[in-house]
Amino acid sequence: MKTILKRKILIPIFAIAILFTGTAFKTANNNFFEIAKQIEIFTTLFKELNMNYVDETNPADLMDNAIKNMLNELDPYTQFYNEQDVEAERIKRTGDYTGIGASIKTLKDRLLVIEPYKGYPADKAGLKAGDEIINVDGQNVADYKDDAGNLLKGTPNSSTKVTYIRQGKKSSTTIKRSEIEIDAVPHFSMVNETTGYIVLKKFNEKASQQTGYALKDLKAQGAKSIILDLRSNPGGLLSEAVNVVNLFVPKGQLVVTTKSKVKKYNRTYYTKRDPIDTEIPVVVLINGRSASASEIVSGTLQDLDRGVIVGARSFGKGLVQRPKKLTYGTQLKVTISRYYTPSGRCIQALDYWNKDEKGNAVRVKQKDYNAFKTRNGRKVFDGGGVVPDEALDYSKNSAITTAILNNQSVFDYATKYYYMHPNIEDINKWKLTDADFINFKNYLKKTGFSFETETEKSFAKAAEIAKTENLDEDIKRDYNALIENLNNSKLKAIDENKSQLMSLLSDEIIKRYVYREGLYDYYKIHNAEIKKATEILNNTSRYRKYLN
Repeated sequence: MKTILKRKILIPIFAIAILFTGTAFKTANNNFFEIAKQIEIFTTLFKELNMNYVDETNPADLMDNAIKNMLNELDPYTQFYNEQDVEAERIKRTGDYTGIGASIKTLKDRLLVIEPYKGYPADKAGLKAGDEIINVDGQNVADYKDDAGNLLKGTPNSSTKVTYIRQGKKSSTTIKRSEIEIDAVPHFSMVNETTGYIVLKKFNEKASQQTGYALKDLKAQGAKSIILDLRSNPGGLLSEAVNVVNLFVPKGQLVVTTKSKVKKYNRTYYTKRDPIDTEIPVVVLINGRSASASEIVSGTLQDLDRGVIVGARSFGKGLVQRPKKLTYGTQLKVTISRYYTPSGRCIQALDYWNKDEKGNAVRVKQKDYNAFKTRNGRKVFDGGGVVPDEALDYSKNSAITTAILNNQSVFDYATKYYYMHPNIEDINKWKLTDADFINFKNYLKKTGFSFETETEKSFAKAAEIAKTENLDEDIKRDYNALIENLNNSKLKAIDENKSQLMSLLSDEIIKRYVYREGLYDYYKIHNAEIKKATEILNNTSRYRKYLN
């Protein structure tokens, strides 16, 4: 074993030596000695640790953890990918894979079905959102050390037997895997006689082709205006963002510029194709989870005064990553540059190079934003995501809404609601009632939902300091009163965010009955953001006023 271990250690050392011999001296700013010194320290430590530690070690796991913890000091987008991670990234990029056809969340001891895709194997086998998979082909998920989600993957037409828990009852089913194709555009249709609606959910390799097809089809159906829905679109390929913009602007238009410390990564991206329509009015919907490529599209169309942006401030990711192949099938996805929209702004919201005392990235303060101008002279700003031309309060997640979502309370309540109401006659006429909202609040209370505000954290810290200064008896009474008032304030905040919470609950519940496809049809009738977009597009003078 020692011989094998030495070989594992020596191979990277030789590789590093070759790397430095070939490239290090070509880079003027490269601190060769310091890097070489730190590598030597680490390899020596790694060898001694694995050879001498009292228990048997797993060198691969130790190295994987060491690399990932090192990268945690940088931004969250610079990541090391082992062989399994590389495959997962390929799936994101292409949108194709072989599996059971469901969105799965890996928990500590089980796999949670988030959403079965209509017509795919998991759906055909009877799995539903909220099912907890505990065993795959005889392998207990709780005992599986790696990502248990990989247990569900396999070759086309192969079968897998899963055991799951639904509403406390254990069941089993056999699923026949198939090739899964994830559309970038899962839905497009007419909202009314003149307005087309396109949902673009991710910027994989199909994004611009499918968006272009949808745009042409809607125009053929009579669309005189377009709503492009980028809400909760996390981004993807920069090139596809450029191509989507190209559908609406002429060939040769600057879309995005990237700037890096490495000169070869400094690039300008222009549209290269003939557009489909440069005149059709466009409203782009965004929210706080619209990021990266979504922000390139919305930010560029805003800078060029080519579309009206509606919703809530976007996430604010102005960083560009590039994959770098490493040895043994692994990769490094590294942040190489910042991107800038045509007006010259970078919308990066978090400063990962300046962190607070807890190690969290600092958000760029509004006073530090810089103003830029669109083609028509409108003011736009950097530093905090894309700010909509029409900002809607109900599109913005509050602190308590975010906490409720992160706690999975909306998802879990939707599961509970579905099994309490197994049949709904007409989903497009269905609405949650005030009584349902009261039930949801009771559910939050019953399940022990709680979250700690920044104010509470500050008060707790002050209380601890007070104890060391022997002031606790004088302060304790006031402190308890403050905490009680804060708790009352949080309860009040749930009521104040009722409309948004009702909307989030409705979205999750509707998918249980009519899948995601049915949700988009429901949106066209009930969704407030789509109603606002339609209202803007129906009033030509109002639409033009936003852009001038």
